[in-house]
Amino acid sequence: MARKVRNSALESRSARLKMQVRRKPYPGPSLARGVSLLYRRNRTNGAWVVKSSNGHGAYWTKRIADADDFADSDGKDVMTFFQAQDAAKRLACGDHGTGDNAPVTVDGALTAYEADLKARSANPYNAQWPRVHLTSVLLAKPVALLTSNELQKWRDGLLTKIAPSTINRLCGCLCAALEVAAQHDQRIQNKRAWDVGLAGLPDAQEARNVVLSDQKVREFVVTAYGLDDKLGLLTDMLAITGARPSQAVRLRVADLHAHPVRPKLSMPKSAKGGGRNRAKKKVERYSVPITAQLATKLKETAKGRDGDAPLLLQSDGSPWGDNPGQTYHRQIDKIVTAIGLDPAVVTIYALRHSSIVRMLLQNIPIRLVASLHNTSVAMIERTYSKFITEHGDDISRKALLQSEPASSNNIVALAS
Repeated sequence: MARKVRNSALESRSARLKMQVRRKPYPGPSLARGVSLLYRRNRTNGAWVVKSSNGHGAYWTKRIADADDFADSDGKDVMTFFQAQDAAKRLACGDHGTGDNAPVTVDGALTAYEADLKARSANPYNAQWPRVHLTSVLLAKPVALLTSNELQKWRDGLLTKIAPSTINRLCGCLCAALEVAAQHDQRIQNKRAWDVGLAGLPDAQEARNVVLSDQKVREFVVTAYGLDDKLGLLTDMLAITGARPSQAVRLRVADLHAHPVRPKLSMPKSAKGGGRNRAKKKVERYSVPITAQLATKLKETAKGRDGDAPLLLQSDGSPWGDNPGQTYHRQIDKIVTAIGLDPAVVTIYALRHSSIVRMLLQNIPIRLVASLHNTSVAMIERTYSKFITEHGDDISRKALLQSEPASSNNIVALAS
């Protein structure tokens, strides 16, 4: 049986009621290393509060329950001094007081989420990215103690650093980590804190008009080849297939079907949209046609390599990895600048957007366009329809109502 700590000033109702009512809790006994019990005297029932070290030189506090000052204990909402001790130990150190079951911090939640992503063959970067922007105070704070106000303050503080749409994606990654933590720890009952505090910023997901003309796409690819031959091959493929970079870098040599007339690639699916079967989705392939010129270049780079080897490599012979953007983003900025565009607006994804719009303007059925780009019809309509008219001016102009042509019946003969 766990040893009970005695404290004459707090353990009896009569002793506590002699204290002055105040907002600041009265210090109580130490229950374990870095863990103590506090008492806040109120006009009604007082409150038991646990104070615990976060392991990073600071402390966190959390209200446990009401004290049995005026109401009898029920062991849950109202507790005696000794019941509060047990609850404080469970909250701070776990049932056995060993620290193995201590409340998970935001840092711990991100670590667990990264392990979960790896187990599901998902991208661990989604768990690593939030660490770049989170403060040390938030990283060290137990998830169960997060409040909507502090999370919202952190989110809004990012507005001077990154775009609203990027903030929303970042908050989505953090929310996913906190959700995983809550699923494994029933003590975490404050899900509303991140639902409210990390809610998406309004009007942040409006699609940018980053569609390039065919001439600009060609300039993009040619400039990439001039900067780095292997990067040029990657951009060439992205421009022709409209695939996401994360898909293209997962292509294997065996995925190239270099038919002399109808070459194609078996493109890996992105497995976007979550779900627990992400690993299964990522090994699925779908057929994408490519040009004979691109097929020739890919056949040359694949020569002499095993079928399960990566099709696309960096200049040093290493694979691009799960996050190719971390490697090429500075080079892409140089390419965009070199062709007279703004790298703050145009990214490598402009090649994908341009591919989709190019097909739509060629009257390719939207269902086929969606399939070839591994997305949905709904996503195509939501993201691209709003600015199709801007790029389809020449096509739509042909359908304009023209003035009525002159009729032969209206011809009046001139007097001779």
